[in-house]
Amino acid sequence: MAQVILLEDEPVLREELTEFLQAQGHRVTVSSTVAEFMRVFKPREHQVAVLDRGLPDGDGLDLILRMRSNGLRLGIIMLTARAGMQDKVDGLIGGADHYIPKTADLSELAATIAALARRLDVQEQPRWLLQASPRQLTPPGQAPITLSAQDYLVLKTLALGGESVSREAIVLALGADYFDYDMRRLDTQMRRLRRKVHEACGLELPVSTLRAVGYSFHAPIEVRP
Repeated sequence: MAQVILLEDEPVLREELTEFLQAQGHRVTVSSTVAEFMRVFKPREHQVAVLDRGLPDGDGLDLILRMRSNGLRLGIIMLTARAGMQDKVDGLIGGADHYIPKTADLSELAATIAALARRLDVQEQPRWLLQASPRQLTPPGQAPITLSAQDYLVLKTLALGGESVSREAIVLALGADYFDYDMRRLDTQMRRLRRKVHEACGLELPVSTLRAVGYSFHAPIEVRP
């Protein structure tokens, strides 16, 4: 878990990234302009910054140069649509620790933040716990949440499936025929699971939808019998 400050001016992407990072267990401060970033940035608290480059009131690279000139111990990730090699070189020379194009999968962003957190000695992120007997999901620091058999099968498939789990894999785990299965049922299942977890403990279920692919459980999770 890390204290992350996000600077992104595009509203939809900003919301998506915020939800993703919170689902990872990070505490997130959000900003949409350089000016707003400077107002909410707390050098003694924030550990990782995720910055866009092209912003309404400036260039994210100039902001990095300003922070580095002050000697801040901060992990900086530049997440930008400028994906050219020279742009990447400029970003890394300018002080970014990592330079990620916006076309990259969110799992790359998750792994990069985890790597920076380890380097900065940020406390390890607590694990979720999925158990078969009794069937329950235990969020970090929270009471167990009772699961139906279908809930458990879906979560187990996600927990063991790595960074990307296809819809087909989930449907097959449920014992259904993929070609006859109504995908709206799976969408409803995921919405219900997210709602169940949020209502039980106030946390977001760390499951991201991968467009045209399936889903991903983007947090450490342990599966027990």
